[in-house]
Amino acid sequence: MSGEEQEGNCYIMKENERLRKKAQLLNQENQALLSELKQKLSKGNSKANASKSIPDLNLSSANPSNSSN
Repeated sequence: MSGEEQEGNCYIMKENERLRKKAQLLNQENQALLSELKQKLSKGNSKANASKSIPDLNLSSANPSNSSN
């Protein structure tokens, strides 16, 4: 392997490691934001459920015309 090839490989390996670390940080940030969003939605849903109840349409959709398919 020539010196240029080794230098190129070394650069690629360092760049790969840099990008891997960046991806890990972005993943951690995404997980934190997702957790925060879930908490906010949960709080919002509990407030909405306390004031009015929304029926689950999937549970009450016993439509006889669809049963023949």
